[in-house]
Amino acid sequence: MTGTLEDREAIRDILAAYAHAIDRRRWHMMERLFHDDAVFKFGLVAGDWRGFVSQARAIIDPCLATQHQLGQTIFGFESERVCHTETYMTAMHTIPPGYPMTAAFPDKGVVYSGIVAGRYVDRFEKRAGANGPEWRIAQRTGLYDWREFRVVEGVDLSDTAEGAAGYHDERDPSTAAVRQWLG
Repeated sequence: MTGTLEDREAIRDILAAYAHAIDRRRWHMMERLFHDDAVFKFGLVAGDWRGFVSQARAIIDPCLATQHQLGQTIFGFESERVCHTETYMTAMHTIPPGYPMTAAFPDKGVVYSGIVAGRYVDRFEKRAGANGPEWRIAQRTGLYDWREFRVVEGVDLSDTAEGAAGYHDERDPSTAAVRQWLG
């Protein structure tokens, strides 16, 4: 079974919205990306998706910036309502001095870049939703393939002109693109 183009694009939209939600700190979007009973495991973070959000916030919110880039996705449709995927990702995290979650990223006492490369191995399920059947993540397993720490310069964008850098709130120009996920 190969799934329809519409199914594949709906799943890709969820993958992209997930990366956006993390990087823009729009944690409330997650309730539209995961099924209520979804489970999540990636490194230190494990449990139901709501627990994932609180654990991920503790890791991500103290970062100066993050960017999750998605690569290829392989689709394995089990049925018209179940699809297994593997999506490659690279996640950049700008870590400040005094970073509190040292189990995730060490506190090096300087600003540095923590780069994680890996894969999201997901089980998507198409279930009844408010507007008809919809794909959401039912299970996510995150896998590390490699990581790297680099001391960097020039990552503080606080002196950047208004509107030239991204925001972690509704001022971000991407808000219109993700309005459907915002509720």
